Amino acid sequence: MHWTRFGAVGFTLLAVGCSGDKGPPEGLGNEPVQQSLRLEEFAACADLEKYIEDTASKQMRANLEQQRPDFWDKFGRNRGVDLGNAPPEMAGGDASGAPPSSQGPKDSTGTNNQVEGVHESDFVQNDGTRIFVLSGNRLYAHRSWPAEQLTLAGSLEVEGWPREMLLDEHQRLVIVSQVRQGLPGKPSSGGGYYGGGIAEPMYDCAGFGFSCGYYSADSTKVTTVDVSDVANPQVVDQLYLPGLFSQARRVDSSVRVVLSDAFRWPEGVQSWVPYSEELYKDGGKLDKAIDAQIAANEKLIRANTLDQWLPSGKHVDAAGVTTSLPVSCSDFYRSNAPSALGFVTVASLDLNARSAAPGRTSLVAEPGTVYASKDSLYLAHSHYWWWPEPGQKDFTYVHKFDTRQPGRAVYAGSGTVEGVPVNQFALDEYEGVLRLATTVTTRLPEEEHTDWWWGRTTTASRVTTMGVKDGHLQELGRSADLADGERIYSARFVGPKGYVVTFLQVDPLFTFDLSDPANPHKVGELKVPGFSTYMHPVGDHHLLTMGVHTDASGGCCGERSLKLSLFDVSDMANPKETFTQLVGTAYGWSEALYSHKAFNYFAAKGLVAIPFTDYSSTAYNGDDYWRGFRTELRVFRVDLEAGISPVGTVSMTDMFQRVQTPDWSWYYTPDVRRSVMADDYVYAISDAGVRVAKLGNLQTPLVTTRFTKVVNP
Repeated sequence: MHWTRFGAVGFTLLAVGCSGDKGPPEGLGNEPVQQSLRLEEFAACADLEKYIEDTASKQMRANLEQQRPDFWDKFGRNRGVDLGNAPPEMAGGDASGAPPSSQGPKDSTGTNNQVEGVHESDFVQNDGTRIFVLSGNRLYAHRSWPAEQLTLAGSLEVEGWPREMLLDEHQRLVIVSQVRQGLPGKPSSGGGYYGGGIAEPMYDCAGFGFSCGYYSADSTKVTTVDVSDVANPQVVDQLYLPGLFSQARRVDSSVRVVLSDAFRWPEGVQSWVPYSEELYKDGGKLDKAIDAQIAANEKLIRANTLDQWLPSGKHVDAAGVTTSLPVSCSDFYRSNAPSALGFVTVASLDLNARSAAPGRTSLVAEPGTVYASKDSLYLAHSHYWWWPEPGQKDFTYVHKFDTRQPGRAVYAGSGTVEGVPVNQFALDEYEGVLRLATTVTTRLPEEEHTDWWWGRTTTASRVTTMGVKDGHLQELGRSADLADGERIYSARFVGPKGYVVTFLQVDPLFTFDLSDPANPHKVGELKVPGFSTYMHPVGDHHLLTMGVHTDASGGCCGERSLKLSLFDVSDMANPKETFTQLVGTAYGWSEALYSHKAFNYFAAKGLVAIPFTDYSSTAYNGDDYWRGFRTELRVFRVDLEAGISPVGTVSMTDMFQRVQTPDWSWYYTPDVRRSVMADDYVYAISDAGVRVAKLGNLQTPLVTTRFTKVVNP
């Protein structure tokens, strides 16, 4: 899963507080990996407040300790350590309100969900006869069938910065947006080697327009909209919760919204000592100034109240009645493993039984990867190393929640696994067993450069199986390590089988037999140039992949292009790449490379559509750089016998506008980003509008709807 990151303050090594050769200051050493992982409830609100303040004080102190003169003497100030040789990890129609026709397409595509029956949120939703799109700060509702009568039927302004939404079978849209409520304090800048100190106050966005809302947002709004009348969407419920949206899932009427709430420091807390030439030339004075700043910061931290650490949310019903949603301390858990400060919340909403207060389960922990099956939700985050040193190894903490109750996520157990997953597809649950594909980075001493205190790293990858036993998520089995020096770029699990792609200069596809959870093992391997970032099962014995073709000998840009590949895995011991289709030039890119929701496979027709943007320098005429860009939806036929062949292109280049004009924000650009396919019709979707064309004549659009340009509200 991809989570929102906050900008760090400068270049910092979080909590590397050392004094001479005596090691870190007392209480600030690296903490060991917790192998007996569990979540613990807080007995009382006072315990929750104390835990927050103790952890905040430690993290604040660690951030300031690194500024002592002898820290830099030990870690390389006099040995030439700078950004140039620091470790790589540290270097940042008809618009009437008539109901839609009951006659819809025979077959159509929806959101590309990882797990059948578990619906994932996206900025596009459709049900065959209607297409809903979030663009800018508006919802655009289309009547999309018959395709020749595609119509922008209605729209609705959405408060804040709309992110994604879910559509259910009862014609309800759940829209998630980022909003700013002016919560107290300053947001944390995150953790890890990039820092974890105190950020500056949020941007004052007055006059900067819609795009600034992303940076200034501190809360998430969940808006439920009745779209039974597509021309007149009606807001029926509004919910405000602290934290930033990560992702959402829906199973039947149950919606889970995962939030990552940044830790907010009290006003006045400083992560550095104000600079003066005199102070920084006198080590003794600087030490005293750091001691004084630590003491002043801790006083402010201890003076904060719990409602300042954890502000309330609010609920607004259909009648406009507002109800406060204060924090319930019993909803919070802490891990017995070390973690950076932050709050991860799973908010559970039952659309069939909405109440003022959603079920909330919160972890005092940093965010990570989210995976959901029909009955479970898993949260995974990395072990928190305070600073890099030889001997360290990557570990991931995994927490399982039972989501069979519509309005509640019930804690089921936790466990520890070596390595880090690349994304949500590296996790999968099958018959109660969790399978994880992880890359393990190990930090070793650099024997040829003893002054490189951070050492060097080596990598290996594996598949691990886990299951809940006696309230703990325990390892059941582990494959042998594979692909030394490489990292996992994509993974996919299909029933009792698993597929992993790693990459260095060639792309090994590994096949796994996972039928025995106690003995997951590699069965076969195939090496091809480049790498795959997404794998999609086609039938029982084939994989359709999206990735990048590169020169196997290590060549550069001229050999690069996007590629679609078809793999035959009917013989797991001997997987074969049967067909490959290269797409575009070395400048080409597609959102489908990093978002599976942009990859659209239409099984009923044997088609795949991907958004594609490319640049041709030959089109540049000296006065309009942007003329060389083209953005389009490319459609290919996938035949297991004949291979992959181009069908055509729906171009939206004419709707492309220069990104940095006042009419478009940094995020909302009119590139093609999504698609819908229904019977013999293809819809291309961008932030600028929707265009439909018929198969066999894709270059001639039938209808185009245009959205209002994203301008300052």
